[in-house]
Amino acid sequence: MKKSNIVALVIIAVALAAIVSMVGDFSSYQTFATAEAKPGKEYQIIAKLDTFQHAMEYNPIVDPNRFTFYAKDESGKTCKVIFSGTKPQDFERSEKLTMTGKMENGEFHCNQILMKCPSKYKNDQVVVGKKS
Repeated sequence: MKKSNIVALVIIAVALAAIVSMVGDFSSYQTFATAEAKPGKEYQIIAKLDTFQHAMEYNPIVDPNRFTFYAKDESGKTCKVIFSGTKPQDFERSEKLTMTGKMENGEFHCNQILMKCPSKYKNDQVVVGKKS
């Protein structure tokens, strides 16, 4: 083989490796079980608010940047979620929640919530909390 062919193959291999590594970094939606397997890594999880068995906790006098609730992911697992921000308006009316955060000590610590609200109420809302 010519040296120019070898150099071209090396450049193509490096380019493919770079593309594959970048694609691996794009996050897809995960479950609480996946986040629990790798605590400390940030994930996006789609879930529904679980108010039938668990109550929401928000006391702005004690801590206005702590909102706690339970959510059930698409696999059916329910987990306690701690949002580092104020309770979003019309939170109870949301159909689905897309939460960004990481699992710590069996609780999902969330710093961003995208609420999918029924169209008769409001458009989708994004709520961003403080980084913990």
